[in-house]
Amino acid sequence: MRKAVLLLLVSVILFSLPACGPTVSADVAQSDKPRDTSPTATKDDIATLVGGNNAFAFNLYHKLSHDEGNLFLSPYSISEALAMTYAGARGNTEKAMAQALNFTLPQDRLHPAFNSLDLQLKQRGQGAKGKDGKGFRLNIVNALWGQKGFGFLPAFLDTLAQNYGAGLRLVDFINQTEQSRLTINNWVSDQTEDRIKDLIPPGALNQMTRLVLTNAIYFNAAWQHPFDKNSTSDAPFRLLDGSEVTVPMMRQTRSFNYTEGTDYQAVELPYDGGELSMVILLPKGGHFNAFEEKLDASRVQGIIGQMTHREVALTMPRFTFESSFSLKGALSDLGMGEAFDPSSADFSGMDGRRDLFIQDALHKAFVAVDEAGTEAAAATAVIVGLTSVPQPPVEMKVDRPFIFLIRDIPTGSIIFVGRVLNPATK
Repeated sequence: MRKAVLLLLVSVILFSLPACGPTVSADVAQSDKPRDTSPTATKDDIATLVGGNNAFAFNLYHKLSHDEGNLFLSPYSISEALAMTYAGARGNTEKAMAQALNFTLPQDRLHPAFNSLDLQLKQRGQGAKGKDGKGFRLNIVNALWGQKGFGFLPAFLDTLAQNYGAGLRLVDFINQTEQSRLTINNWVSDQTEDRIKDLIPPGALNQMTRLVLTNAIYFNAAWQHPFDKNSTSDAPFRLLDGSEVTVPMMRQTRSFNYTEGTDYQAVELPYDGGELSMVILLPKGGHFNAFEEKLDASRVQGIIGQMTHREVALTMPRFTFESSFSLKGALSDLGMGEAFDPSSADFSGMDGRRDLFIQDALHKAFVAVDEAGTEAAAATAVIVGLTSVPQPPVEMKVDRPFIFLIRDIPTGSIIFVGRVLNPATK
């Protein structure tokens, strides 16, 4: 059986045909349906989706954390890009993807739930500030890029148009392969304010490419309580091997959501507007690997649930870095192997034929954290009164490897997750 190729690059999914594949169809199927801005998803469906996405986030994190160095990804971007792909999966491929991605809702409820969650996230930060002095930004956008003349099933395109706002943009992969690549990369760069460049590398597209699905997320937010730059000074950061690097360390003492356990400290730093936050998980010295190994969505939820407002003398590093890696092995290990198998993959919901399979999956993400706030591409405002006897500030010195995540407070959705092993590494 002849098979086509699907390639996910962070927020990009690429489909192509083998050299001996079928010719281009005479008709182009384009959805003329607008995005549904009042999806029928229930609160329970959204909660189920968030729970599954958060579980997938840490399942994927553990598969990727075996590599050395800093790590940063947007599991939400990956889940959404793969959800668009999942709309065209059928049979055992659909079941395998659902298991790997923790999609427990049926398709007719899953996509509206994604739509509703997306629309909620897009409403965050109204009137709030970004770290650059401009307005708060949490932009989540999707687009389809299809080969002129190739026939996609109208039902597939309708699903993506109505639930992901992803309209079909016609390009010519056959005669203008490189120009098509540059067009898509420029779109991704524009959507991420130039932080994600050259997402699709040279050679990834060819004359047999037929469809590219793109998802881009850009986040830029000021801290609700910015750090004073005058309090920042160089200090040592201890690496896992016992050595040290000197990095700029930010400092402030303030009431934050805080908790601690026998092997960790945790603090939540809200962003301006109080709707999103960064949660920093600091394992006890010498316990990073053991803490990281057993971390999952359930434990993170438990840690956050235990937090109370406490005066915290916080010290943490500035850091900026980029992550880029292949997801093919990790997704296969999570149970999606069939989707990568040319002999068994079934994406007939896209074009009516079993001629598509996933060739590879790549992810690229950027994060920058400083005194003003956070910028990321790929908050808890819980007010608790003081007890009758105020406690002295607890010290939390983030001077060793730590794990962090950026989450939406009202829904609990984890948008980004990462770790910092060496803040001096870009």
